[in-house]
Amino acid sequence: MDFEHYPDSCFRYLTRADVIEAARGVDIVTAVAEALTLHSAGQSVLPEEAYLGWTTPDGDQARLLAMPGALVQDGRPPVIGMKTINASIGNPGRGIPRSQGFTLLLDPETARPRALMEAAYISAMRTAAVTALAVRHLAVPEPRSLALIGCGALAQAHVALLLETVPTLRRIALYDLAPERAKAVAAYIDSLPGAAGIETVLAEDPREAVRDAELVVPVTTVTEGYIEPDWLRPGALVCHVSLDDLTEAAVLAAGTVIVDDWSLVRDDPRRLLGRMHRAGTLLGPDGTPREGVTARPGARRVDGTLGDVLTGRHPGRRDPEETVISNPFGMSILDVAVADSVLARAEAVGVGARLTL
Repeated sequence: MDFEHYPDSCFRYLTRADVIEAARGVDIVTAVAEALTLHSAGQSVLPEEAYLGWTTPDGDQARLLAMPGALVQDGRPPVIGMKTINASIGNPGRGIPRSQGFTLLLDPETARPRALMEAAYISAMRTAAVTALAVRHLAVPEPRSLALIGCGALAQAHVALLLETVPTLRRIALYDLAPERAKAVAAYIDSLPGAAGIETVLAEDPREAVRDAELVVPVTTVTEGYIEPDWLRPGALVCHVSLDDLTEAAVLAAGTVIVDDWSLVRDDPRRLLGRMHRAGTLLGPDGTPREGVTARPGARRVDGTLGDVLTGRHPGRRDPEETVISNPFGMSILDVAVADSVLARAEAVGVGARLTL
């Protein structure tokens, strides 16, 4: 066989600028909602992610994640790909984003690359889209106040999308350990088209930020919880994006706890909900503890998945005064779904470079 001239030897390469340009023609929230719905219906493949962590020569914690996934919708070719996303917590101090990587899409017939594209923009926007869907389905009606804890790239992605999708927002409280980052996000908010009439507040501490917020979105790098249940106003929705900001007490006190995929929580040894499950304080959606673990007194169960809420299999919020936690671990199938839509748009408008293997 003449491999050098194999007809599928070309793939499309998209830089970050290419991805942003193509994504302007993509409804990312809809793409994510469709992927969550397919996952809830069992029309997805979500293998375990590979995790590699290390300490950098400068003493920072760094990690690599490799996350394959596929969507297998009936009557359509499967969408198959993988995200690799790498991060060092010292990067912001170097003036570069904490995370970066690639998303790879494969041809379902030949298993050869269809596309390789910058991953961080898609990862940030699909994360913000999950939050937007949680707000749409789990928040109190017409939320007016948002608290963002952590003011990096994810915070910017969230404010950009939430100002588009939550028209009732009137107040955004910002907090970051580095005040200059909070000021930078405040300036970014002022530059957005939908920011007219928005009050931006720079909070002195995280408790002040969340105190009056109906929507609480932590996007930090912490590994120890600090948000206590009495910090939160009645009816608050906590979109627990960075996964370790809540205390165990806050999870146990919540009225409803929603995840994106229970198996990710069950198998994770590092993040709060995974640790709680291993300790016997968090039970699966069926009310059972981890195999070999005894449920502790006061343990609570996970109520369901966001896909179940979207499809009506779970009612979502059941009380206007309850605290609701949406705790998305982050699923590769969402990145793959968004990347597939971005690729289709890029091909339609001629964005990106055609490369050969």
